[in-house]
Amino acid sequence: MFWYILKLLVLLPLIGGLAWASLKFAKRMEGKFSGGSGPKSVRIIESQMLSPTMRLAVIEFHGREILVSAGKNGIVRLAEAPARPKPEVMDVVEAEAAQ
Repeated sequence: MFWYILKLLVLLPLIGGLAWASLKFAKRMEGKFSGGSGPKSVRIIESQMLSPTMRLAVIEFHGREILVSAGKNGIVRLAEAPARPKPEVMDVVEAEAAQ
């Protein structure tokens, strides 16, 4: 019985540490193994959790912003609008307007 408890006290933290380290490694390597190295046509602008199984996301695709809902049943497009200008572009536009 003592031998079982000793193995449990040694192996349980070891397995927990390995699981934690693998999650950290996966998060760090998340974007490194994508298919191409060129410019991406899809970009996630913003994401918000509504519930543990439901998420809202704004995706930019070819100059359009698309609001989607992602849940257990898949992804549903909710709305679409022209893309907002990027902040650095707005600074240049405001500087030109001030002159």
